[in-house]
Amino acid sequence: MEVRQVGVFGFEGDDAREKVIVLLTMCFALAMAMLDNTVVNVALPTLSRDLGAGLSDLQWIVDGYVLAFASLLLTGGILGDRYGRKRMFLTGLAVFTASSLLCGLSSSSGQLIAFRALQGVGAALLMPGTLSILTVTFPPHERAKAIGLWAGVSGIALALGPTLGGYVVEHLGWESIFFLNVPIGLVAFLLAVRNVRESRSEQARRLDIPGLLLGTGGLFSLTYALIEANQKGWSDPLIVGALVAGAALVTGLLVWESRTRHPMMPLSFFRIPAFSAGNAVAFSVSLGMFSTFFFLSLYMQNPFLHGYTAFQAGLRFLPMTLMIVVTAPNAGRFASKHGSRAPMTYGLLLAGGGLLALSNIAADTSYWVMFPIFAIMGHGMGATMAPMTAAVMNSVGPERAGLGSAMTNTSRELGGVFGIALLGTLLFTKLNAALGPALSSLDLDPSQRVGIAAVASHGVSDFGSFGLTASQRAEVGRAYGEAFMSGFRIALLVAGSVLVVAAVLANRFIPGRDTIPVRAGAAEPLAVEA
Repeated sequence: MEVRQVGVFGFEGDDAREKVIVLLTMCFALAMAMLDNTVVNVALPTLSRDLGAGLSDLQWIVDGYVLAFASLLLTGGILGDRYGRKRMFLTGLAVFTASSLLCGLSSSSGQLIAFRALQGVGAALLMPGTLSILTVTFPPHERAKAIGLWAGVSGIALALGPTLGGYVVEHLGWESIFFLNVPIGLVAFLLAVRNVRESRSEQARRLDIPGLLLGTGGLFSLTYALIEANQKGWSDPLIVGALVAGAALVTGLLVWESRTRHPMMPLSFFRIPAFSAGNAVAFSVSLGMFSTFFFLSLYMQNPFLHGYTAFQAGLRFLPMTLMIVVTAPNAGRFASKHGSRAPMTYGLLLAGGGLLALSNIAADTSYWVMFPIFAIMGHGMGATMAPMTAAVMNSVGPERAGLGSAMTNTSRELGGVFGIALLGTLLFTKLNAALGPALSSLDLDPSQRVGIAAVASHGVSDFGSFGLTASQRAEVGRAYGEAFMSGFRIALLVAGSVLVVAAVLANRFIPGRDTIPVRAGAAEPLAVEA
């Protein structure tokens, strides 16, 4: 009779300690990348004040990271398979850690945007390796447990991110949310050098350089047009040119990918209804939900609305994020037995309904009115994410699960990019349209009206430099608050509608029972663009 030696955390064998160190190293790296998404959202008003960043700058600070990450995620996985997963993980970790230091040292919004994009490059190189390294480190009978712990880290990071970020920003300054990555990254790097074994794929795919260039160029052009149109106007030649270039490059990408022998993004996958629907849902959830974190942070910390501090705002996200963490594992187990259609449809309707309910809030709505809506939205997201991943993975089969997972993560990240860009344009287009008439009715000098409108159009609510009296400041604050809310309601209405449409797609195209059983613990981590 064979006796298995049980070591640390219940893992077996003489190498149990080494396996646990590898698991912790991958979790450190994952937590660092996850936290860096969520902690930045609550720092946005502080960044606006300290760096003089307008709305488009704030959008680029978030989207610069996500755009680089989404554009290079598939390439990062291919590079790891071809040149070594450990090597690529260490390269990505080094880039991410160094760029985090540079982010904290930034003295302007332009510098921060550039270094955030560099962070995204590092994240794209290290993230695919975290799961691949665990797969080759743990034997099949321990793999589900290891991946379950790995996936749980993302949920914890999602739950703690806004609160931890708010506390750090309030007490240590916004720079510290980036400086914290440096010691974590250094420890993870040293542990990986010493304990992670190198591995490669014997059937590694070739790099698709034309596809990478076409895709990145097209995504950047479209994102640029959506973000900058608020300032330049939709008829500006640069915006029109960016839209035309983006459409042409994306069209070129689709043509190229359909003809090349080694596509970065095999279009044949999208002939599978469940895969297409799952990716549409992944895109929609990020567009509708995760981008809403961005605007809720601005809403909660706006001095003319709730005026919460960064830490107070972070605490108020807890009902949503904790419900995601509590619901997601149970939804994954339900989907493994009964299929993904029911929990996905149910979850999307709850999350979308929550956003539609929030679209009716006023400038002075109490947080306790929003509290149950936040909890319902979190429950809906938790019910959606793991079943969605299972549906996509099952639709392509285990032999192509790695590529399918990377494509779905890319869809998720792109949803966040376009959500922040599109909803931001809707919000501040409406704000500018509403604020002008409101200011004209106030007792202000013409120069004050013009100056306040110009500052507000950049997403800034600090009007202290216009020589306003206390009564004028109060009147301008009320006008700005109402104008902001008019745009905020439109953005929430669109986001909620997108999720309702996604629920219809899920109910129509996701199978009632998935064809290949998937362990609930093997769900992908929750990715946050907001």
